[in-house]
Amino acid sequence: MIGGVELDFERCYRAVDSRDQRFDGWFYTGVTSTGIYCRPSCPAVTPKRHNVRFFPSAAAAQGAGLRACRRCRPDVSPGSPQWDVRADVVGRAMRLIADGVVDRDGVPGLAARLGYTERHLHRMLRAELGAGPLALARAQRAQTARTLIESTELGLAEIAFAAGFGSVRQFNDTIREVYGVPPSQLRARRRTALGGSGTITLRLAYRPPLHAPALLEFLALRTLPGVDEVRDGTYRRGLRLPHGTGAVALTPADGHVAATLRLTDLRDLAPAVARCRHLLDLDADPVAVDQTLSADPALAAAVAAEPGVRVPHAVDGFEMAVRAITTQQVSLTSARTTLTHLLTTLHALRTPARDGVDQEVCVGDGAQEDANLLINGAEEDFVGAEGGSSGVEGVRVGGFPAAEEVLGVPDEGFRMPVGRREAIRAVARAVVAGELDLEVGGERGEVARRLAQVPGVGPWTSGYIAMRALGDPDVFMPTDLAVRRGAAALGLPDSPAALDEYATRWRPWRSYAVVRLWRAA
Repeated sequence: MIGGVELDFERCYRAVDSRDQRFDGWFYTGVTSTGIYCRPSCPAVTPKRHNVRFFPSAAAAQGAGLRACRRCRPDVSPGSPQWDVRADVVGRAMRLIADGVVDRDGVPGLAARLGYTERHLHRMLRAELGAGPLALARAQRAQTARTLIESTELGLAEIAFAAGFGSVRQFNDTIREVYGVPPSQLRARRRTALGGSGTITLRLAYRPPLHAPALLEFLALRTLPGVDEVRDGTYRRGLRLPHGTGAVALTPADGHVAATLRLTDLRDLAPAVARCRHLLDLDADPVAVDQTLSADPALAAAVAAEPGVRVPHAVDGFEMAVRAITTQQVSLTSARTTLTHLLTTLHALRTPARDGVDQEVCVGDGAQEDANLLINGAEEDFVGAEGGSSGVEGVRVGGFPAAEEVLGVPDEGFRMPVGRREAIRAVARAVVAGELDLEVGGERGEVARRLAQVPGVGPWTSGYIAMRALGDPDVFMPTDLAVRRGAAALGLPDSPAALDEYATRWRPWRSYAVVRLWRAA
């Protein structure tokens, strides 16, 4: 089995022989005769069977002494879908490593987040991925360094520390080992037109198909002034990151999403990329999802007409919790108005940005152009994405406020019933205290248990947070009005109990079925 300890040689070899892109990121092909490892879809001549080994991770291939293929660039293939789907310790660990937790807090910090000893965590990761947490983080540092080498004018020493390496020597040795050339040689081959200091343009790969209009339509209906917007086929938003702030413009294209990132601290590149991938559900396996859903005649026509519909996730779990509570029993338009008032109140209360310079965030969304908000003290200017202008010049957005800031908002800043206001405050206090982890590494069962203890947070709100913040692919919300309307439009039962029972046939992809029903509504 591809996700297990041992990879099925015949299945993997057939995928390599057919250059099947669906398996990119699931496993890596090591070629012992050349000393390189590739993605399954590598266009090179298929190696002979006796020269091939298969690895469950790039780190495992590197640990076997292989270097990354320069032709297919396996380091930039989509991540394995199982790390989005799985809620166990290994799945959570992989999401946290991608978010840079090992670089920031070391293996002890990762183990503490997961609630296991370092030794046991290392044993579990080695068993499934052929590499421990340090090796997995090292592989990611190498990929981050290569991105910075090829897309910025930074000095190589600066890149070494921005990518998370402890020394320039460690950086040089790792790049030579992983890519077979020194950093200076990678820079000589770079391609790019930079958009200014701290701005990086790169491509985020995904497994086709991707129904981009569905993603953009969903996000456009929920944009907030000063936080995010959709314009000219591009989604733009601000980011709160471990070392500072940032902003991103994401433009879906054929085979990839063009991402233009502006970061106040380049050490945040890896977590920013991981969060953008999570936001757009780019590591999903749409073929597997669509096969399950299309087996139901009620959904078959919709899946055939719109293959590759994803579940829009989140870059900020607390933001998603606030949005979910605010949206309870009201329309999206009403929720946006309420949240805009909250943001405007925060702007009035906020002290100048941390660097001592008060800045203004201007929004180009015509629905909310009257709001000029300072969000997170970050003013971000974008340049055009790779391959031409993306129409994002001059757009400025910031991240959603942190839980600490929301706790400082007076009662009049919340134009909502008292119960919802106090629910938001309770969630914010739990996040600040470290009692509630709403990010990708949060344990889904524990998050649900703690949310159930918050007055005003019911099954719908908890499910919405699990689906969008935690990325749970198997959430169903039978009481959701739009879900019931979509079910009625497709001739399905629309009573919550009957619909909930019917939805069991969509497991383990009920979150994707929810998006389909929303679209049908």
